[in-house]
Amino acid sequence: MLGLLSFPGERTGYELKKWADASLAFFYWSPAISQIYAELRRLEALGYASSRVAAQGDLRNKRLYAITEAGRAALARWADTADAGPAVLKHPLVLRVWLGHLADPDGLRSQLRAHLERTQEQLREIERAQDVSREIGHWPYPEVALRWSERHHRAELELAEAMLADLERLWQAGEEAYGGQAAGGG
Repeated sequence: MLGLLSFPGERTGYELKKWADASLAFFYWSPAISQIYAELRRLEALGYASSRVAAQGDLRNKRLYAITEAGRAALARWADTADAGPAVLKHPLVLRVWLGHLADPDGLRSQLRAHLERTQEQLREIERAQDVSREIGHWPYPEVALRWSERHHRAELELAEAMLADLERLWQAGEEAYGGQAAGGG
């Protein structure tokens, strides 16, 4: 949350959610709106964030949040740690493939195709986020992260297509080896 607040300007919780969805979601995670407001209150209590109420005339007032100097210093200390640690991968589809001996091949094939479609949609979302980032202008580090996200999702497409091809070969070999019964089938 401090990272989202570290960019110039004040933002509402809703604006922070939109920014997280348009940037962080492609390589880390995007918190729920309830998590955002809970974390903003916690950061404010620690002195890492501040807020103010902005009147909007006839509309409902909105609360704007900003990072404090103490928050910026804490975030800089965290960002400068020598070792970011290993990347953590939790890939529910790969877990299902790992358990493929229990799965219906048609179901697994369907899950892989859905994953390919979802990844292609995420690539389109990344491209839209890149457009927004360029419009905002002069946010070079988020743009580098978005380019990484694009490359990562393109690689994910390639890996998923290769996995589907591997499974098709496995199922074909299983059908021949098991007298027409698909590998993983009953």
